[in-house]
Amino acid sequence: MRGAVRGRARCLDGRMSADEIIDIVDANDRVVGRSPRGEAYAQGLRRRCAFVLVRDAEGRIFVHRRTPGKAVFPSLYDMFVGGVVGAGEDYDEAALREAEEELGVSGLPRPEYLFKFLYDDGAGRTWWSAVYEVRCELPVRPQAEEVAWHAFLPRAEVERRLAEGEWEWVPDGLAAYERLSAWRSGKGGPGGPGGADGPGGSGPAEPSVGSPT
Repeated sequence: MRGAVRGRARCLDGRMSADEIIDIVDANDRVVGRSPRGEAYAQGLRRRCAFVLVRDAEGRIFVHRRTPGKAVFPSLYDMFVGGVVGAGEDYDEAALREAEEELGVSGLPRPEYLFKFLYDDGAGRTWWSAVYEVRCELPVRPQAEEVAWHAFLPRAEVERRLAEGEWEWVPDGLAAYERLSAWRSGKGGPGGPGGADGPGGSGPAEPSVGSPT
């Protein structure tokens, strides 16, 4: 595969306060309740997340590394920006909000919804994950306390870094990227743009994806 990988997942860490309220969903992505974020994490309650693959005008992918001072899995890499969907917020709103916050920009185009899947690492960490893509031609200014390093890398270099296993990546980002690659190559990636089971849909549950090893 790509060697051992480990790391934080975007739905376990972020800018939201532990007291902020988030929606809790079932295996079909239907809202079944609400909970403070910290309580949801502690109890392993299923929630919603947005993943946004950001490309620049040349098609390069935004990749970043967390700061070494982060309390949860410092210094790991990610090829997505994104985070937890707030209570009453839909995936589309969360994708745009999180992308602008993490990139440090304003006026970003609305990210394009691609598909969603159920992430489950088998250890009580599970969330519905909506995957998006957006083109950013604005100068990015990631928050210094969140991002230690960032760059727009050609897809070939991202693929090389994944294959070589030199960089440790966040596990849910790896799962999303693998699904995205399969979806683009027509190998049966889940969901689809504008499908019945869209970003706010409640259609049949998609197969879950565990943490890559």
